[in-house]
Amino acid sequence: MILVQAAAVVLASVVGGMIAGLRGSISSLLGGAVCVLPNLLLALHLRFAVRRPGFLAGFLLGELVKLALVVALLLLVVLEYRNVHMPCLLIGLVLATQAVFFLGFWKKI
Repeated sequence: MILVQAAAVVLASVVGGMIAGLRGSISSLLGGAVCVLPNLLLALHLRFAVRRPGFLAGFLLGELVKLALVVALLLLVVLEYRNVHMPCLLIGLVLATQAVFFLGFWKKI
């Protein structure tokens, strides 16, 4: 799933580049990374926590930390990258979050 999200981010970066040049490409890449990096960390956490007692509590805590990390990274990008192109940032974020649905659709074909 993480690889599908990464591919969606690359696609978003290309689309962002076509829309707003290098600024749009970087903004789309950052928007996607805001989603992909926390998901990668959660996947790694779950990989090692699956056999421990209290897995459900660990999963819920990991999901909460992931969501907080997404919000924090998004704020960091918006506040620190002064040249951000917001529509392209949102394109990258949306494509990365919806990559799961694309994967489900692709597997049906």
